[in-house]
Amino acid sequence: MSTSRIHRGPSSGAEHIHLPRTRSAAATPRSRVAILGTGKMGSAIAERLAEAGFELTLWNRTKERALALGIGRVADSPALAMRDADVVISSLTGPDAVRAAYLGPAGALDAAEGTLFVEMSTAGADLVAVLAEEVAKAGGRLVDAPILGAPPVVRDGRAAILVGGDERDVGLARPVLEALGTVRHVGPLGSGARLKLVANSMLADLILAAAELQVAGESSGLDPADVFWVLARLAPVIAARRPGFVEDRHEPTLFALRDLRKDLDLAIALFGQSAVQAPLTLKAQALVAAAASQDGELDITAVVRPYRQASLKPTPVPAES
Repeated sequence: MSTSRIHRGPSSGAEHIHLPRTRSAAATPRSRVAILGTGKMGSAIAERLAEAGFELTLWNRTKERALALGIGRVADSPALAMRDADVVISSLTGPDAVRAAYLGPAGALDAAEGTLFVEMSTAGADLVAVLAEEVAKAGGRLVDAPILGAPPVVRDGRAAILVGGDERDVGLARPVLEALGTVRHVGPLGSGARLKLVANSMLADLILAAAELQVAGESSGLDPADVFWVLARLAPVIAARRPGFVEDRHEPTLFALRDLRKDLDLAIALFGQSAVQAPLTLKAQALVAAAASQDGELDITAVVRPYRQASLKPTPVPAES
């Protein structure tokens, strides 16, 4: 039986992990991919692309997390990760992490000539505009392609990818992105980032409505399982999160409350640029922020906890006149 082995190349700065792998028909001549960021989503992307036969180099700020995947090569910096890559995918926590990976010391733009960058983080359209200018100066090309779907959906190749950018650049990125799921070209550069904030705002509104009604239904004497069954029928996106709503189990974390809070902050800032009225999402922003201050590392289903705590408080008895 084959075993993996690790060695460090003399000048590459990357640890090479040789794994037995059968290249699938999905692989294309543009099959060398660097992935910057191996958090929950970046890891899922890496695992899916490895299964599809792409040749990967990984970088993560905490190197041990990338090494733990046992996939491809692990580089010491973004610049080294993308040295031989045709496509560079970034999947990072937020704007600051993206800026550091691209523009910081030994950043991805140190050797960007001729490289196609695919920015998949939820970091906002303003940052995409900044990156576009810097990538162009460095001789590279950029598309923004945030992803819809929890990590298990990405690993199964069933995600939706919202791509913004030039038609030609989107075409170059498509063979890689189609390994992750359905690709939808939604407009010029930055369109994917804006639409992702609309999507995550919708998710926040739905998850809060479900939390409120789950507790309201239980408090009226209904079986919690029956309440959730009805809610999931009306909002299928919550179906996989039954343990959180019914059993108060919010781990493993598929989408952390703190990250949803960050996304809502970005969304409200975006909507405010056009003076659009979004009172429901503004309320969701406040409720998610309050829940995240207590349980930020837990899954977004933890928004149900404040509702449950409030339902346990005794109802004040009016004083007799």
